[in-house]
Amino acid sequence: MNWFPKPYADRVAKLRVPFGFVLAIAFAWFAHPAVTSLAAGLPVSLAGLALRAWAAGHLEKDRELVRSGPYAYVRNPLYIGTLLVAAGLVIAARQWGLALLFTGVFLLIYLPAIQLEEQHLRDLFPGFADYAQRVPALWPTPHPLRSAKPFRARLYVYNREYQALLGFAAGVALLGAKVFLQ
Repeated sequence: MNWFPKPYADRVAKLRVPFGFVLAIAFAWFAHPAVTSLAAGLPVSLAGLALRAWAAGHLEKDRELVRSGPYAYVRNPLYIGTLLVAAGLVIAARQWGLALLFTGVFLLIYLPAIQLEEQHLRDLFPGFADYAQRVPALWPTPHPLRSAKPFRARLYVYNREYQALLGFAAGVALLGAKVFLQ
């Protein structure tokens, strides 16, 4: 999965956090939610948060090649979860310009980050190539790997996934305020 030249991927992957702030500011400024758009978008975002939580409860970064939980279906469930959270917030915000912005950032910032992370995993874990051949990068397989490893709440906390939940809560509060204070 080498979509981008390594120098580009190295450079832009570092921009994930700053672009996150840019997206948050654009979202806060341009969102024009309604009760109906909140009702349509928030379940999509909640599904993304649930996927991220499930993934974080299986992830032991750099210690083990994770093949359990959502990683049995797809190699990058955290990024898919992020995409779902963003899609739900865009639906709730009722601004398709935000959809274009979020899509551009995903394609130009997050895909290179995924590429770098997968190269790191290839270097770290000899079994990654086999895993990558059996499990798709971004579209879940209907034939998951078999694994008996359970979700572990301590990993959810250790991976600080609660921060995504807090950020989502802030976004929902902002949308709610925009709806009810108009």
